[in-house]
Amino acid sequence: MNGYLESSGIDCTSASSNYASKNVYIICRLCYKTFVYHQNGDVISNIRFQEKADYMKSSKYPISHALTSFTNAVAMQPEPPPSKGPAKIHRLPSSIWKKMEGSAGNPLDKAIGLTRDFFFREQLPDGYWWAELESNVTITSEYIMLFHFLGMVDKEKERKMANYLLRQQTTEGYWTVWHNGPGDLSTTIEAYFALKLAGYPADHIALRKARDFILENGGILKSRVFTKTFLAMFGEFSWLGVPSMPIELMLLPDWAYLNVYEFSSWARATIIPMSVLMANRPVYKLPPHARVQELYVRPPRPTDYTFTKEDGIFSLKNFFIGVDHLLKIYESSPIRPFKKQATEKVEQWILEHQEKTGDWGGIQPAMLNAILALHCLGYANDHPAVAKGMEALANFTIEDNDSLLLQSCVSPVWDTALVLQAMQEASVPQDHPSLIKASQWLLDREVRIRGDWKIKSPELEPGGWAFEFQNDWYPDVDDSAAVIIAIKDIKVKNTKARQDAIRRGIDWCLGMQSENGGWGAFDKDNTKHLLNKIPFADLEALIDPPTADLTGRMLELMGNLGYSKDHLQAVSALEFIKNEQEPEGPWFGRWGVNYIYGTWYVLIGLEAIGEDMTLPYIKKAVNWIKSHQNLDGGWGEVCDSYWDRSLMGCGPSTASQTSWALMALMAAGEVGCQAVERGIQYLLATQNHDGTWNEDAFTGTGFPKFFMIKYHIYRNCFPLTALGRYRRLTAGVHA
Repeated sequence: MNGYLESSGIDCTSASSNYASKNVYIICRLCYKTFVYHQNGDVISNIRFQEKADYMKSSKYPISHALTSFTNAVAMQPEPPPSKGPAKIHRLPSSIWKKMEGSAGNPLDKAIGLTRDFFFREQLPDGYWWAELESNVTITSEYIMLFHFLGMVDKEKERKMANYLLRQQTTEGYWTVWHNGPGDLSTTIEAYFALKLAGYPADHIALRKARDFILENGGILKSRVFTKTFLAMFGEFSWLGVPSMPIELMLLPDWAYLNVYEFSSWARATIIPMSVLMANRPVYKLPPHARVQELYVRPPRPTDYTFTKEDGIFSLKNFFIGVDHLLKIYESSPIRPFKKQATEKVEQWILEHQEKTGDWGGIQPAMLNAILALHCLGYANDHPAVAKGMEALANFTIEDNDSLLLQSCVSPVWDTALVLQAMQEASVPQDHPSLIKASQWLLDREVRIRGDWKIKSPELEPGGWAFEFQNDWYPDVDDSAAVIIAIKDIKVKNTKARQDAIRRGIDWCLGMQSENGGWGAFDKDNTKHLLNKIPFADLEALIDPPTADLTGRMLELMGNLGYSKDHLQAVSALEFIKNEQEPEGPWFGRWGVNYIYGTWYVLIGLEAIGEDMTLPYIKKAVNWIKSHQNLDGGWGEVCDSYWDRSLMGCGPSTASQTSWALMALMAAGEVGCQAVERGIQYLLATQNHDGTWNEDAFTGTGFPKFFMIKYHIYRNCFPLTALGRYRRLTAGVHA
């Protein structure tokens, strides 16, 4: 057997075995092939075969292969044949692992064991877990645009990106923001433009179908701000039609009502470099074959203000449209006395906020716009800041032999924290080497510098965790709380260092509470809602206000660390939660879809902090969850619920959303109810033989309505958490 592996170019030291009866399952970590061998060394079948030796060609970070969209065509690993004796569990030292009583024949124990072993297989060499963060094709489309604007096109990568775009197109000809969602105009325009840049002609069938959809929906003039900005950079839309974001805004002091630190962290990291583009209005001249003038329903006018006013004369939106017209006059003036000073300050800000790894803000829009801004400021492509920025973007890519996509963000800290919590619920010992390694990896990612949050909280000691591999400027409350909960009981070697990190983390999180009692993700008191009324804010995402789901997470953290509900900050948080409850009983989900997510977070937090779970407002939420259970026993909610309240809690069942509903009910003391029993059976019935679940739906949220996310870790880690918690609370008697 070893001879065959070596002759195939597989490093046997990186392979792991899982013995069942006389068969040996070999999973190679280098090429991600799964083979089934007989003990005599003969190859029986090639179960999962996909060349991935150079899987992440552009990235220094390996990603969990089985947790990406590139595995859609890969066959599932069949269930190992039954053995006469108890199955031997590998990757778990026998001196540490204690097998659950009755595990041999208990469906619940078997299901937990399968998913537990899946995550052991998928843990990456450094100790972390990392799955794809899938969004929409604008991210990759803009990557193509960036290469063209910088004049550094890689034809092979462009070919792969074009392949990815074409595979994401629907049969109707458009592109969507989430799976099975409606056609999105801006997304479709950007994909169309990217394909033309990649050399596809306008009469290509994919472009013809896309163009029909675009024109039927108003064409370029009806697209969103970011789309118009990219088109303006290539001369396909007038800069005068792009909403203003004057670079002089950077000069406003921190105490000014509308200074840059009143924007959300993601908006600030994107808008500040974008202001350079708007101040300089660069135009990259396209060859005729790449132009997209055919996407106009009428010829564009030199000054094409396409903002839709609200009915009536007096409204904030109409006021800001008027302000934008005045700003256009100012920006066109040859006399702008503060432009040079503002530009220098923006340039300094961009350079200061670049991570050592080259990242800005840990998100594609910030990184891409920072590179474009530096280009406009005269920085050459080989300048260290630009080169490192391009390398950082490349680390966000997922690539195989025929496709390449760029992720909007990466989530290794979040993914690892969630899996650690799930593994502990699955009764993996807290001194298991795998958990210790993952915990240490997280501890090494603690943020120890003062980020932008210091503007409103200068007294706070740095602490907490960010979402990505590197994002020291923007740790966030959600990740910090998840990490602390995940690592607090793990038997790491240096317990004092772990406790010090936890202390700093909880202190930082508590210090980020807003005046209204709730928590936002990245900033404190980021609540200037009128910012979402300016013409630039068509994504309605310029602020990061406190939300019920994050406040529930903080209550969970406080409860786990011994805080009572009488603690002053818990009291104000509880009041915030009560005020945020919807009339029907649930809570809005800002960071996940949607009311199922928000209600789960809140109920988990309320139980952890010691709230009386029999109170009427909690029973109302419980009844709402029960009333939205599907006939198959699961729960689901479509992204459309952000638009249409009649769809609250409605949608086809998914593994992740079913798990959230189950954990919410169990937190409310409903572990023995029929709804929970049916939900558990749904998870057991829909599990694959390799311990995974299928889930096409997007259940994560970037910006409600406009930017949805599919976390490929969710469909597996949350069912494991729910099943493990159910077993712990029932001792398996209901399985």
